[in-house]
Amino acid sequence: MESTQLEPQFEQQLEPQTQPEAQPEVQPEHNEDWKRFGLDILETIVLAVVLYFGINALSARVRVDGFSMIPTLQNGEYILVNRLAYKTGQPARGDIIVFSLPADNGQDLIKRVIGLPGETVHISDGSVTINGVKLQETYIAQDPLYFGDWTVPEGHLFVLGDNRNDSRDSHQWGLLPFENVIGKSVLIYWPPPEWKIINHTEEVFTPQEQGY
Repeated sequence: MESTQLEPQFEQQLEPQTQPEAQPEVQPEHNEDWKRFGLDILETIVLAVVLYFGINALSARVRVDGFSMIPTLQNGEYILVNRLAYKTGQPARGDIIVFSLPADNGQDLIKRVIGLPGETVHISDGSVTINGVKLQETYIAQDPLYFGDWTVPEGHLFVLGDNRNDSRDSHQWGLLPFENVIGKSVLIYWPPPEWKIINHTEEVFTPQEQGY
């Protein structure tokens, strides 16, 4: 009988393949940095907007355009105006105020309060009198060359420029309604050499008012 020799069979042993362990995903740090940067920018913008509207609600900044208020104010100076000055009080004689021109609300002017409600203003012979009492106006550029009489009704003011003969004011266009007043000038802030608190000359008027 023919015999056959079987070659030994070797089973190939395969080593089990192991999956590599998943490494935790690391978020790049620069992503967090950009988020923080974006939030900082947003906060800065919001704060700037709030400050902008807040400051504008409390004050105004105006440029003196012209020569109607010399020698007190000069052409080209910048003035800080207090918008809240008359929210709880009334304008006083001598106050330098900023207001919208009654005939043109798009135009703002700056003048000095001379006549108050209920008073009679008389101008003649180079002087101004209130209810018959002459004002001692040491701050004007020159005595007025015009004349006239005005009675100031309630809710209105009589205003004049310190440069009396080169000023569009109440002696030309009439009385100023309270609602047109923007605020009271506080200080000159530009140019720097001219920086100063604005003197409203209350001390000039007070002695004159003791007679009435």
